[in-house]
This record gives sequence, C-alpha cells and structure tokens, in this order.
Amino acid sequence: MTASTFTRGRGRPARLAPWEERPSPVGQLGKGTLVTLILVAVLGPLYTIVLTSLSSSATVTAAGGLVLVPDGITFEAYRQIFSDTVVSRAILVSTGVTVAGTLISAGVSVLGAYSLSRPGSFLHRPLLFSVLLMFVFFPGIIPVYLMVSGLGLKDSYWSLILPTAVSAFNVVVLRSFFMNIPKEILDSARIDGAGEFRILFRIVLPMSKAVTAVVAMFYAVGYWNAWFNAMLYIDDTRKWPLALILRQYVVDSNPLPAATAGVTGDAPPTLAIKMAIVVIAVIPALVLYPLVQRHFTKGVIVGAVKG
Repeated sequence: MTASTFTRGRGRPARLAPWEERPSPVGQLGKGTLVTLILVAVLGPLYTIVLTSLSSSATVTAAGGLVLVPDGITFEAYRQIFSDTVVSRAILVSTGVTVAGTLISAGVSVLGAYSLSRPGSFLHRPLLFSVLLMFVFFPGIIPVYLMVSGLGLKDSYWSLILPTAVSAFNVVVLRSFFMNIPKEILDSARIDGAGEFRILFRIVLPMSKAVTAVVAMFYAVGYWNAWFNAMLYIDDTRKWPLALILRQYVVDSNPLPAATAGVTGDAPPTLAIKMAIVVIAVIPALVLYPLVQRHFTKGVIVGAVKG
C-alpha cells in the first residue's frame, strides 16, 4: 500500500472516489455483458447486410429475405451495380461533392471561427451574433429554394454544397478551441512580424489538428449522406448522388432511372443488389472514422467545453 492511499497526517486509508475504485467481479461481468450486447447490436445488422449482398438470388430466396448463414459467396450484385451507369456515376458524384464540399466547408469554418475568436476583428459582434442566431432561426425550405433558383444554381452541383456549406455549430466549436490557444504565443508571433494568415496556418491550425479533423469528418459524412438537397434541386438524374439513389432504389423500392440510352431500370432490384448499395454507401464512413478516431473525443470535448 503506497503513501498516497493514506490521508495526510493519519494512518487510516483514504476513501477513494467511486470512479477510482476497482469494480467488483459482478460489475466486471456486467460491463463485459453490456459491451458484448452493444457489439452484437452494432455488428449484427452489418454482418447480415454484407452477407446478403454477397449471396446469390437462390440463397436469398431460400432464406426468405436477409441471409444469416452463408451458402456460397458471389460478387454478382456488385458486378451489376458497377456495370450500371446510374449507380457508378452516382458514386463519382458523391465522391466529388464530398471532397469539394468538405474542403470548402472546413476552410470557410476555420477562417470564420478564427476571425470570431479574435476580439476587435472587423464586425466582430454583429457577425458573432449572426452565427449564434442560426442556432435559433433557420430560413426554411421555401426561402432557400427560391434563393438557389434565383442564383441559377438549380440542377447544378453547387446546389449540393453551398446551401449547407457552413454549420454554426462547427464554427462555434472551432471558435471555442481557438480562443483557448495561449494569447502569448500569438502575440510573440505578431512581434516577429507574422500576419494573421501566417499565424493561422503556421501556429493555430497545427495546434488544432484534433478539432479540425473532427469538424472535417462531420462535414464529410454529412455531404456523403445528404439526399434531400439533391431531391429538391437536381432534376437531371445523371447528377444524382449515391444517397438519393439509395433512397429511391432501396427505401422506396423504385426502379433506377435511365441515365443514358440503353440503360433501363424497369425490373425491381433484388435484395442482394439493395444490400450491396447499402454497403457501398456505408464503407466511406467506416474507413474515415478510424482515421480520426484518436482525435474524436479530444476534439469534441475540448472544443465544446472550454471557452
């Protein structure tokens, strides 16, 4: 027993806080059981979806729906998807919109948050008030639709990016993080002759990798999964993102629209093809999250709590 377990000036052991106490065997068993149930609840549906997408039509028919026990593996569903012009093009559209939208949104959010974190910046109070007002008021679908149409963005890829380019929540999180960077570091850089852009890109951003990575992930996942703006603003089916294809093809069970001559969507999709589209839509999030997972907790908690 170490000296830290005794109260100062007494020989009696100090009482530990509840979260510092070693869990009992019953508590450890309960935690293990809870974690196991959570894993089954998360991985079970994913296992079923992936297995169904890799099963033949005969296996799906014999299972009466989703496949739980494998009976041979086939990539026929994926071959049909990638040979279909509509789905292949939708994947490219979603990838392009996600990359471009994430770069634009993260860049604008960082610039806006940094300017709002500097007291005395140009129009500091009115701009900060406008950002905070966005938590309470939203213009609604009709005004935004009229604005997009008036700017000539309808049926354009920009209509999938610009209406949701900046999130007030993400700007506030970044601003809170930037405000906690020691003022002395920034002042010393100014004394050395560094301008605001150099301070931002050479000092602030390298010190804010965690929160910046988390905000960028929020934007990327949002753009990849967005379908409502496409349904409102995009009439040309060749410009549909994968999320809208997923909704039309899987959720509503509608046939795929013919994007080019010779491509038909008359036959309803099989369950294996539906599940294959779901897998393709989920893969980017599964790949992206582990890359920023080590920053996730630190970025969200530190950026949101400090201030």
